[in-house]
Amino acid sequence: MGNITKEKSCAFYASDYHFEMISLPYISKSMDENKEIIILTENNLKDTVNTLISKMNLKEEKQKKILSLDWNNDDLKKFKEISKKTKEDADMVIFIKGKQNYIKNVNKNIEKWVITDKHVKIIDCYEFFEVEEKIDEIAKEYDKVLGTSRM
Repeated sequence: MGNITKEKSCAFYASDYHFEMISLPYISKSMDENKEIIILTENNLKDTVNTLISKMNLKEEKQKKILSLDWNNDDLKKFKEISKKTKEDADMVIFIKGKQNYIKNVNKNIEKWVITDKHVKIIDCYEFFEVEEKIDEIAKEYDKVLGTSRM
């Protein structure tokens, strides 16, 4: 492949709410930078993200933008969206949240759907309790590890 600028990051979460708390500052910043955000998740997050957003002190416009993201488990639809956005040369941030096997399979599929790696940031989000014995070795495979921070 040509000019590769794909950045790989990871995060570790203890629950759906924890994942959302880790990812929301990054999502908010990426939205401010007009990046496309896609969330591939092993389970639906619509309910938990609605609950979390309702308790946060965010401007209404930002709340609506965050809630307008597809927080459901609908990988095929999202792979098609990734393919389309890649053709449009859009800057993308792709969150992949789930168990280790899900993350591995989704990454393989993304390789098939993403025509080129440029302008793509992938953040693999591992369930802490599944990988706690391997966290150090997993983290070494990435450019960056996201931590919990405040918005």
